[in-house]
Parts: sequence; C-alpha cells; structure tokens
Amino acid sequence: MADTVVIDTSVLISALIGAQGPNREIIRRCLLGKYNPLISNVLFQEYEDVSKREQVLDICPLTQKEILEFLHSFYSVCRWVPIYYLWRPNIIDEGDNFLIELALAGNATHIITNNIRDLLNAELKFPNLKISTPETILQGE
Repeated sequence: MADTVVIDTSVLISALIGAQGPNREIIRRCLLGKYNPLISNVLFQEYEDVSKREQVLDICPLTQKEILEFLHSFYSVCRWVPIYYLWRPNIIDEGDNFLIELALAGNATHIITNNIRDLLNAELKFPNLKISTPETILQGE
C-alpha cells in the first residue's frame, strides 16, 4: 500500500526547475501511484502562487503552458482534504502550520519537504507523522 504524503511546495517547485534529482523522483512516484499525495485549499493556493512567480519562471525549463499541464497532472493524483480542525504546533515559520494540519486531517505518514528544520522544531509533536527530505524518504525504500 502506498504511503499517504504531503508534498511541500519546496519539493514541487524544485521538481519543476530541476532536470532530475530526488524532488523530481518524489513527484514521479506520486504520478505513478507509489505515493498518495494530499492537497488542501491552502496548499493548492501556495502551489499556484509560487509556480507563477517570476523568479521561478525565469529558471524553469518548462513553458507556462507546460507548467500548467504538469500541475494539472499532479493535482489529478492528489486527494483533496478539507481541514476542520486547526492545530498550532508553533513551528518556526508559522505559515507552515497548514502542512501539519493537512497531514493530520488526511492521516499522512510523511510530510516531504526541503525545509525539514522548520517543521522538526514544533512544540506539539505527532509521533506517527514523519518529516522527511526527498533524499531521506527515497533512501528508506
């Protein structure tokens, strides 16, 4: 059975701009059904916003149309999860609390992020939720 995961925006954008590597492999595995990614309103809006930023578009090898197709393909394998209860784990970047809320609401096993340090320092701990970098989760398989 595939792990249910939350893909942080840093992983998605790194997969967009990098020709290969662990970020791209994580997204590929989502598209192949090896991971079941979750999405919420907040994460969707963040994906959309960051993928359209000029500094991302300047270094991305894809056209805007190709980026849109990529995102639609990724969204098609995501499970939309409504968030009814807001947790406040008090992480360094308060704006990332929604990742933990999404993971908990969707029973995710992992949050996959390149910003692991920010999420690991939460005051409120959830022992069944792992915070992993793309490299770490791929090495564990």
